[in-house]
Amino acid sequence: MLRLTDFIIDCPDTMKLAAFYSEVTGRPIKEGSHENWAGIKFGEIELAFIRVDDYRAPQWPDSEHPKQFHLDFEVDEIESEQRRVLDLGATLQQDFMGPNGYGWRVYTDPIGHPFCLCRNKGFNWTDQDLI
Repeated sequence: MLRLTDFIIDCPDTMKLAAFYSEVTGRPIKEGSHENWAGIKFGEIELAFIRVDDYRAPQWPDSEHPKQFHLDFEVDEIESEQRRVLDLGATLQQDFMGPNGYGWRVYTDPIGHPFCLCRNKGFNWTDQDLI
């Protein structure tokens, strides 16, 4: 049996990045987190942060320093969530919202990892538009 238990993100400061994602998701930082390893539990899966001494941030969308991964967060109200994540230290990178209010926006967290706020619930996308 294979079971996903952790999604681990390299970073220079585990507690700082864990605090950012704790605020973004509304979930607490796991007890016992420290400067070398911090986590946030999502049921059986942990979003974890591990300290890397010579961390090199991705430069999305630069392919020389690729993104490595990204997280998608489904939201009901993108404008209020955007204000909230920007206030927490995120940076808006690109907007893929359609005229009907569905789509996604790409942000980077305080150390350069990209993530998206998505408003897609109940819709499927093609290369052209919603179906």
